[in-house]
Amino acid sequence: MRSGRKLAIGSAAGILLAGAGMVVLDVADGAYPPPLAMADIVSAEVLDKDGQLLRAFAIPGGLWRLKTTVADVDPQFLKMLVAYEDRRFYTHAGVDLQAIGRAVLQLVIHGRIVSGASTLSMQVARLIEPRQGRSLSAKLLQMARAIQIERRLSKEQILDLYLTHAPYGGNLEGVRAASLAYFGKEPRRLTVAEAALLVALPQLPERRRPDRNLATAEAARKRVLERVAVAEAVGEGEAARAEVVPVPSRRMQLPAIAAHVGETARRTDPKALRYQTTLKKQVQTGLEAVARASALRLGPKLSIAMVMADAQTGDIIGEVGSADYFDASRSGWVDMTRASRSPGSTLKPFIYGLAFEEGLVSQETIIEDRPADFFGYRPRNFDMSYQGDVTVREALQLSLNVPAVKLLDAVNPAKLLIRFRRAEVRPLLPPNETPGLAIGLGGLGITLKDLVQLYTALANRGQPVRIGDGVNDRPGKIDGEGMLDPVASWNVADILSGVIPPAGAPRRGIAYKTGTSYGYRDAWSVGYDGRYVLGVWVGRPDNGSVPGLTGYGTAAPILFEGFAKSGIATTPLPRPPSGAARIAQADLPISQRRFAINAGGLLAMSSREQAPQIVYPPEGAHVDLGARTGDGLPLMLKLQGGRGPFRWLANGKPLPDMSRRRTNQWIPDGAGYSKLTVIDAIGRAASVGVYIE
Repeated sequence: MRSGRKLAIGSAAGILLAGAGMVVLDVADGAYPPPLAMADIVSAEVLDKDGQLLRAFAIPGGLWRLKTTVADVDPQFLKMLVAYEDRRFYTHAGVDLQAIGRAVLQLVIHGRIVSGASTLSMQVARLIEPRQGRSLSAKLLQMARAIQIERRLSKEQILDLYLTHAPYGGNLEGVRAASLAYFGKEPRRLTVAEAALLVALPQLPERRRPDRNLATAEAARKRVLERVAVAEAVGEGEAARAEVVPVPSRRMQLPAIAAHVGETARRTDPKALRYQTTLKKQVQTGLEAVARASALRLGPKLSIAMVMADAQTGDIIGEVGSADYFDASRSGWVDMTRASRSPGSTLKPFIYGLAFEEGLVSQETIIEDRPADFFGYRPRNFDMSYQGDVTVREALQLSLNVPAVKLLDAVNPAKLLIRFRRAEVRPLLPPNETPGLAIGLGGLGITLKDLVQLYTALANRGQPVRIGDGVNDRPGKIDGEGMLDPVASWNVADILSGVIPPAGAPRRGIAYKTGTSYGYRDAWSVGYDGRYVLGVWVGRPDNGSVPGLTGYGTAAPILFEGFAKSGIATTPLPRPPSGAARIAQADLPISQRRFAINAGGLLAMSSREQAPQIVYPPEGAHVDLGARTGDGLPLMLKLQGGRGPFRWLANGKPLPDMSRRRTNQWIPDGAGYSKLTVIDAIGRAASVGVYIE
């Protein structure tokens, strides 16, 4: 009876002591929590649209520590890691008592440490709270911290910390940084040999660095592969085959792709850890390779900038700010996609587009390329020669200056800049100057990014898109009127797609234009297919002259190579919109067969007569003619003013008969947007856009 009472009292006392111990442990645990916040200090990353790493930034101290989770690594590597480092990882609570007992017994028998007893949880504790020395007190604290960590985190979260913080020699921390440095790839897919090396290095990272101590690294990997548990995890035959695979003997640079985009992102939000861009890694690496190789071929001090954008979404999928960000001789740190420079002849397509839209010319209209004087402004062609009578198509393809200035004079330079504003682009004019004819030949400043944004309209049936900056600005459709009507855009694309490619470049089904600024300072080439626009700039960041630098000879070859190396398949150019077609010169109305200006630089016209004006249908009208149901009713056309006879055009195609009557009718081809133009006997024109329903 007494013994039973004593047993009960002893049991109660044990329970009380255990409870008190738990209370003390909980109090201590709450008072001295593990420094898990330190584990959140990781490298900031710049990612492409699909989440692939483009560039990382070192943390303070110059360490590369890329955040890594279980999902980021090969599952086989995790099996090997647990088999080698901590076989009972998923069953213990931070401390493996069985491993400690084995280690103590081996120490007693052999008089030295034969194997350790550190669990992965204990190693994580040491990594997030480093301590000097290997004293008993340090080990006990490590064990206590491991227990604390286990109480707070799941097993997967503990593995995440190990994968992020494990040391791999030098300034490499974590499995991702090591895999990128030694294998040049993310650790999602590892061979058995690669996984074994990554398991082996963290025990003695400096001694086992393969780039400095290759033999030691090979021996360490062999020990991992010969561990029975590891062999069981991967298969004995696989482990044996992995032993003969060479260990990498050099360390590679971590990715430094899209350096300028990364710097832009960091300046915008320095505290962020992940920067999602619209770039595509494959496109970006291809364009950067082309820029570096081209710059080396062209010579010293020259830089190259490139922007590739999706004309439908506005996404920048590739952006190269310089030939080499780290090349000081080329001022590589200067982002030339944002520098305002003279665009040369690259704005001419928009002048021709306005002339097409207003019905002033067609592709086969004859225009003179001869010396001309526009109130003291005397434009000359690049080669200082003149072609005489040429078609509008030839004038644009040959990039003749005098015809472009004649057309700009007719459509008005201010109107051209107004159209640019529809694309949210505002070029820089010289101080205190109004828009003049010189802007058609590069007499203003524009960035490569803005130039590409303008060209998205040509690739997108006249509707520009906002291309943003690749990181923060939201790309997308620009609301409001298009920059050009679809028929005018098609005419421009049809002409530019016929420009002969530079020497050695195959035809790629793209439309493109080149430009050279005054003094051979800037060479440009902008090309597009039915989906993507690529712009190229070549020059010196200090605005120095480069004799022999031209858009066609220097920038155009880079453009074609850039399209080829981007990995993007060519998308066919947009099909002709309703009513768009090449019209033979003999079929043109008399007023469109030749474009002429008088001695004062103005279109030949009578000042006594009013210009023609379309009074019906009004601009922007929605007219229901049963086009969607196939009824095909005619649309009545009415005009005022002008001198007969009158020629009507629907979507650039002349209606059958000229007439002196001020009324006419037209049967549309189908539903949708259409452009109606009337031209009088002396070449004056009026146009309206309507929607046929």
